[in-house]
Amino acid sequence: MQPNRQKPSREGNRYWIVQDSLIQRCLIQSCLMTTALLGTAPAIAQVCPAQLDNQVQSTLRRINSGRWGVLVQTQAPTGQRRNLVNLNASTQLIPASNAKILTTAAALQRLGADYRIQTLATGNSIGPNLATLRIIGQGDPSLTTQQLSALVSQLQQKGIRQVEQLIGDETYFQGPTINPNWDAEDIGEAYAVAVNALMLNQNAINLTLFPQQVGQPLRVQWEDDTDRPDWTLVNRSRTVGRTASESANADRNGSRIVIDAALRIGSDPELVGIAIPNPGNYLVRKFRNLLTQSGIQVKSATLVQRKVAPPGEIPLASVSSPPLSELLYETNQESNNTYAEALLKTLGKQNNSSSGNTIQDGVSVLKTTLTTLGVNANRYNLVDGSGLSRGNRVSPEALVQTLQAIAQLPTADLYKRSLPIAGMSGTLKNRFRGTSAQGIVFAKTGTISGAVSLSGYITPKNYSPLVFSILINSSTAPSTVRQAIDEVVVTLTQLTDCNPR
Repeated sequence: MQPNRQKPSREGNRYWIVQDSLIQRCLIQSCLMTTALLGTAPAIAQVCPAQLDNQVQSTLRRINSGRWGVLVQTQAPTGQRRNLVNLNASTQLIPASNAKILTTAAALQRLGADYRIQTLATGNSIGPNLATLRIIGQGDPSLTTQQLSALVSQLQQKGIRQVEQLIGDETYFQGPTINPNWDAEDIGEAYAVAVNALMLNQNAINLTLFPQQVGQPLRVQWEDDTDRPDWTLVNRSRTVGRTASESANADRNGSRIVIDAALRIGSDPELVGIAIPNPGNYLVRKFRNLLTQSGIQVKSATLVQRKVAPPGEIPLASVSSPPLSELLYETNQESNNTYAEALLKTLGKQNNSSSGNTIQDGVSVLKTTLTTLGVNANRYNLVDGSGLSRGNRVSPEALVQTLQAIAQLPTADLYKRSLPIAGMSGTLKNRFRGTSAQGIVFAKTGTISGAVSLSGYITPKNYSPLVFSILINSSTAPSTVRQAIDEVVVTLTQLTDCNPR
């Protein structure tokens, strides 16, 4: 993400959400306390494989949860893997953001690391006066106002001076733009935006809140100042003392953005955001304004959602996303829901289906792709690409099979580097610091209400590399669950071959 676009704007309630890196500062503090507990615990000199199963079960029994699944294997080709822990590994549970492992692995395998998503501008002629200028989206989640400006510059260089009709074409994706399996209370938040073919700035209005003196309102900074005229900002925030509780909420009410937040004096700024309603129209309006500012007159503008462009239009300009390798990094490191959903829909365009539902097509292509890698399709069922839906079901077995399969491919290192590193980067930056896990665990986090997960790779210093998945559901204390998961992972890093041959 560009810095933390998908920051959830509320704490508590459902906002133990998929976007783990963006959980409120109070959760980060909880993670730091967990790390402190781990770091100050008596060091275990070694853990023998024979002891591992009992130690893992002993840790998990302390959790007030009746549902968990754990699978730990040695990293190896099919037929050479050894199960070190297998607790309900085939049980399908809510994966939260661990669903992104399946999405990003399938995207890398099917599309390739160098794949880029294009945004095109076409016209009925080469100018200078165009009857029609069409901007065609293909679902680039990384498209920014700066890239729209690059399109405008290319059109200027082509000598375009006047446009009768500007058309925003988002026919590339079919079906709902907002996943119907998402909870209604998530809709409208910056982590649960519409995913359409013409996305801009991740379809969110982002605001940064800066604490001032105690009692004063927070200073609000718009990420894109050109958004300011379209909204009325109601600032109900305040700066509080160093020991007071913190919160950071942004809500949309018609054309009003209401900020209800409290940040401690001297604390770091906080990013909040809201989903943009009618994002295709938002992009077209922005593009039209940029064209006008550059001296290209636009007489009218419209958004086309169903009608395909007529043949014979001439390519005039284009911009591309970063390569897929960078999109994967953003998706996994920052647990970016918007990127994950865009990748799922991009997968859905690979089978030339006429189903009219690109989400379903994406799930179908994902399953086909992972099946060819040896992942058992009967061990998971996805309804979205990010893990935000509580309707997703994935087993630790499916996640480990996916990670094992990717580890055998030429792109293994690229994929591994896309995952957060314990104590160092992404959503694991504030976890495992000062423990034996720091720097040697590469794993995807996951958190929504009642579901916490962690899956990835471990390179113990005194044991062969491991692949693991831990999914825990039906818990009302996510910080306690997270601490237990971290204890298990630290134990895994201390594995030692106690009977060397």
